Amino acid sequence: MIFALVDCNSFYASCERVFRPDIKKSPVVVLSNNDGCVVALSKEAKQLGIKMCEPWFKIEKSFTKQGGIAFSSNYELYANISSRVMQTLEHLSPKVEVYSIDEAFLDLTGLKNLEQFGYQCRETIDRWVGIPVCVGIGPTKTLAKVANYGAKHYPATNGVVDIMDEKRRRKLMSLMPVREVWGVGSRINRKLNDMGIETALELAEMDTKLIKRKFSSVLERTVMELKGYSCIGLEQQPKTKKQIVVSRTFSKKVRDLEFMNEAVSDYASRACEKLRKENQYCKMISIFMRTNYFRKQDKQYHGFRSCQLFAPTNDTRDVLNAARQLTRQVFRENTNFVKAGVMLSDFYDEDVYQGDLFKSIDRRINSKELMTTIDKVNASGIGKITFASQGIKKSWSMRRLLKSPRYLTNWEEIPVVR
Repeated sequence: MIFALVDCNSFYASCERVFRPDIKKSPVVVLSNNDGCVVALSKEAKQLGIKMCEPWFKIEKSFTKQGGIAFSSNYELYANISSRVMQTLEHLSPKVEVYSIDEAFLDLTGLKNLEQFGYQCRETIDRWVGIPVCVGIGPTKTLAKVANYGAKHYPATNGVVDIMDEKRRRKLMSLMPVREVWGVGSRINRKLNDMGIETALELAEMDTKLIKRKFSSVLERTVMELKGYSCIGLEQQPKTKKQIVVSRTFSKKVRDLEFMNEAVSDYASRACEKLRKENQYCKMISIFMRTNYFRKQDKQYHGFRSCQLFAPTNDTRDVLNAARQLTRQVFRENTNFVKAGVMLSDFYDEDVYQGDLFKSIDRRINSKELMTTIDKVNASGIGKITFASQGIKKSWSMRRLLKSPRYLTNWEEIPVVR
C-alpha cells in the first residue's frame, strides 16, 4: 500500500489570502467566535511570537502595530474553498478520503514516481484554488502523517516528502518528537516520556505487546503502522453521523425568552440543513443553554431537555415546533445566558423507519419538496429563506466585526475587479 496525506498550510489564513494578494506576506490571524481568541495563524504571525488560543484583546495593539491583519471566522468561505481543494484531489487520484476540512488521504498504490505526483499535486491545487499544501507519502496512513510533518517543518523538501525508503523513514522519525505522532495526545506523551520514549523512532521500536498492555490496542495499532504494517484502510465513504450539534456563544447576555427562542430556532434550522445533507431523519431533539461559569457573581445554571418525536423527520417546521416547547421548559427568568445549542440524534435512513399513520403520503412528499427548494435557494447565494421564529435583527448573534466577504457564496459579495 502507498498513502499520501495532502494537508493545507495554515488553511483559514490561506483562505483569507486567496482574494487578498496584498497580504500574501503579511502576518495573518483568524479569530474564534465573537472575535475572542486566535484559532489560526500564518507562518509570519508565528514568527512574531503569536500563539494559538491567545486572547485577541491582549495582542491586538502590538500585532496590528507590526503590520498584522486579523479576520473573524468566515466559515462559509472556508467550507467552499475546502470543497474545491477536495474536488481537485479527486481529479488527481481515484481514491480520496476527506479526513478533515484541510486534510485528505490518497491511495497511490501502483504509482511509480511518487515525488513527481506530490509536486504535481501542490502545483495543481495552487493554480486551480490558490491554497498552498504539503504532501507526505508513506506505506501507511500514520507514516504518511510522519512524512507530512517533514514536509511542513523542513523547507528544503519544497513541501513534498516520500518515506517509502526505510532508511529515510527512520531518519525522519528520529528527528520527530513523539508528541507529533498521529494519535499521541498530551497524556500519552507524558507517559511515554516517563518511559524514556522521546521520538517517533523510539516508539516504533517498542514491543507492540508491551504497548497494548500499558496503553491500549489503539496505540498498539499506531506502533504497527510506524513499523510499516498498514492497519488503517482508506475510508472513501464518510461515516454516518450519530448526532448533529449546533451551538453558539452569544455576543451579549440573553435574559429574554423571545431572544432565546430566536437563537434556538436559528440553531435548529441550521441543524436541519446539516441533517438533510446527510440524507437522514431524526427522532430525538435536545436543547441546552448555560450561563458563564467564570462570572461567579452571576446565578449559575445549565439546562438540558430532550423530547422524542412521534416519527423521524428532517422537516425544519417539525423540529422548530419541538425546539420552542423545549426552550420554554429550559429557560429561567432573571438569568444571564451566554450560550445555547440544539442537538439532533436517533437517526434513521430514508424509507427504513415506521412512518406516522396519521400523516398522509402527500404531506410527506410536499414536506420533502419544500425543504429541498429551501435548501437550493439558500445554497444559491441569491438570498436566504428563514422562518419567522428565527427573528430578523438577531442582536444576540455572535460578534464578527472583522469578517471578510463571502466571495464564493453570495452574489452581493463577489469580488469586483476595477
